[in-house]
Amino acid sequence: LFSDGYLNGVIGQVNTILKQLYGTAYTNSPAQSNVTAITFAGTVIGQLFFGYVSDHYSRKWALMASTILLIIFAALSAGSYGAGGSLGGMLAALTAWRFLLGIGIGGEYPAGSVACAESTGELKSGHRNRWFIMFTNVQIDAGTILSSLVPMILVLICTEDHLRLVWRLSLGLGVIPPLSLLYLRAKLDEPEEFKKESMKNTSTPWLLVLKFYWLRLSVVSLIWFVYDFSAYSFSIYSTQWISVILGDDTSLWKTFGWGTLVNAFYLPGAIAGAFISDWIGPRRALYTFVFLQGCVGFLMAGLYGILDKPANIAGFVVIYGIFLSLGEAGPGDNIGLVASKTSATAIRGQYYAIAAACGKLGAFVGTYVFPIIQKNAPGGAESTRGGQDPFFVSSSLCLFSAALAFFMLPHIGQDTITTEDIKFREYLEEKGWDTRQMGSKEYQAGSSSSVDVMRNEKVVEPEEKV
Repeated sequence: LFSDGYLNGVIGQVNTILKQLYGTAYTNSPAQSNVTAITFAGTVIGQLFFGYVSDHYSRKWALMASTILLIIFAALSAGSYGAGGSLGGMLAALTAWRFLLGIGIGGEYPAGSVACAESTGELKSGHRNRWFIMFTNVQIDAGTILSSLVPMILVLICTEDHLRLVWRLSLGLGVIPPLSLLYLRAKLDEPEEFKKESMKNTSTPWLLVLKFYWLRLSVVSLIWFVYDFSAYSFSIYSTQWISVILGDDTSLWKTFGWGTLVNAFYLPGAIAGAFISDWIGPRRALYTFVFLQGCVGFLMAGLYGILDKPANIAGFVVIYGIFLSLGEAGPGDNIGLVASKTSATAIRGQYYAIAAACGKLGAFVGTYVFPIIQKNAPGGAESTRGGQDPFFVSSSLCLFSAALAFFMLPHIGQDTITTEDIKFREYLEEKGWDTRQMGSKEYQAGSSSSVDVMRNEKVVEPEEKV
C-alpha cells in the first residue's frame, strides 16, 4: 500500500511538470484529466478481480500477482514514448500504462489489507487496530509524502532545465517499493483464519450472502466513496493550488516543497488515529473525526479569501493540513478497518474489494469533478470562489459521512473477525447450508461441525450495545 500512496500521489507533481513543459498543448487536451484519473479506473478493476481471486484461490498469490504488475507498469510509465516522438503518442502511452498500473494497485487492497486484518487476530487484544492501520493507511500516507518530496529533490538535483528527466525518474522510482517486497511475499503463508473459513473448495451461496450483508456493505461503500472523492482529489490538486497561490515566478521546487509540507500533515493524524481506534473503537473514531474535518473545511472555505495570498501561504498550509490530518484520523484510518472486519472471512476479499472499489470510483469521479467545480465557480478556477467551492462540497460530504457512520455502522471490537465468522456460520446453518464445506481440504477432514466447536475453541469479547 506504500506503492499506492506513492504512485497515486506522484502523478500530481508529474501533472504540474507536464503543464510547465507543454503548456496549452497539454492543458487543453483530454490527457490532463486522463493521466491523473485513469489509474483509479484500473484500480477498480484490479480490486474486483483480485478480491475474487483472494477469496477463491489464495491471498498470497493474489498479492504476488499484483506486486509483479506494479513493477512492470511503474517501469513502463516512466519510459512512455510516442511514435516519432509525438506528444500525443507519449501521453496516450502514459495513460495506458497508468491504467494497467492501477490494476496492480487494486490487487493490493483485497489481498494485502484483508490478510493483514486476519493476521491481527494473533496479536494482543487492545493493540490489533493500531497495527492494522500502521501497515495499511500509515503506509499509504508515507508513500504520499514521498510522492512530493522525491520530485522536489529531483528538481533541485536536475534543475528546471531537465524537467523531462525529473518526471520520468519520479515515476520510475515507484518500482523500488514493490520490488523490495517480492521475495518477502513469496515466503508468506496463508492466514490461519482463511484456512479455516474460506469457501475456496465449495460454491459460495451468493443469495444468502447478499441477504446477510447488503445493507452493511452499502453503508461502508458509500462512506468510502465520499472519503476518496475528497481525499485523492485534494491530494492530486494541492500542488496546483499552492502553485496558483505562490504565483508563476516561484521556483518549482518550492511549490513541491510546500506540497510536501501539506502531505506531511497526513502522518500525525494517521498515527494518532491508529491508537485512538483501539481506545474508542473504529466506529466512534470515524464519525468523530470526519465531523471535525467537515467543520474545519467550512472554516477553510470561509477564510479562503484571506489565505489565498502568497504572504499567507503558511496559514493556508497549516489549516489545510489540519483538514487533511483529521480526515486521516477518521475515515482514512478506519474505513479500511471497518471494511475488513465487518464481514465473514469466507467473503471478506470480495466484500472489501467492492467497498474499496466504490472508494476508488469516488476518487475517479472527484478528480474529474473538482476541476469542473472550480471552472464553473463565479470568477473561474483561479478566483476565490474557485478555491472555496471544493471545500464547501467536501465539507458537506464529511458531515453526511459522519451521520452514516453514527447511525448505521455496527460496533467493531477487538475480536470482531471471530464473532463475525460465528454469526455468519450460524446464519448459514439456520438457512440449511452445510458449513462443513468451509475451509481448506485439510481443515475439512478434521471438522465435525461448526458453530458450537468454534465457540468452545475461542474466547470472544462480549458485544457492546450501541
